Amino acid sequence: MRGWSLTSSIAAIAALCLAALAGPASAQDEQGAPGRFDFYVLSLSWSPSFCADAAERHAGRSAGAQCGARPYAFVVHGLWPQYEKGFPQYCQVPAPRIDHRLVSSIMDLMPAPHLIFNEWDKHGTCSGLSAAAYFDTIRKARAAVKIPPQYGDLTQPLSVTPNAVADAFVKANPGLTPNGIAVECSRRRLSEVRLCLSKQLQFRDCPNVARRACRSNQLTMPPLRGG
Repeated sequence: MRGWSLTSSIAAIAALCLAALAGPASAQDEQGAPGRFDFYVLSLSWSPSFCADAAERHAGRSAGAQCGARPYAFVVHGLWPQYEKGFPQYCQVPAPRIDHRLVSSIMDLMPAPHLIFNEWDKHGTCSGLSAAAYFDTIRKARAAVKIPPQYGDLTQPLSVTPNAVADAFVKANPGLTPNGIAVECSRRRLSEVRLCLSKQLQFRDCPNVARRACRSNQLTMPPLRGG
């Protein structure tokens, strides 16, 4: 009996030590179950900046339909399920396939098929929604956000600050606060505006997202192609 108790005690201590060494899993490390998340981030990409970056990276070669003859302003980069800290991704591997008609139906908001497939695989599978419902939610989320009028039809480069862009979106969207938006940058250009939305697509604060915003003091918004 004593031998059994001693062996059991040693095993229990070893298990506790292993657990302590492993430490708690972070929220971002969890692949998570589809549908288990706290809120969404709607990421809107300034398309002229994306195209300018792509032209520099690829020596002027075309970056696809998004950078063709038709000008795009803000386009949807993605709708990302988030935890209060961290986020899930690739919640179903392999991801359910998307019908080509669904891809065509969302091209007005996300004008790049590879982006649509990638966003579904990485983020959409964590929403708990079917592909059709997920992209319908993207359309509803985009419709819930008003773009400030001064960014609607740029024909000349515009010099901005991250705070000025955030303030413009806050002013144009009742319910949005400075703690619910992050302005991102790339190569001194404004690249994205990220807005936090509840599962019901209402604006909400997200301090952990907002504090990761661009730190540059001055940014450029390239004009629309064809503008």
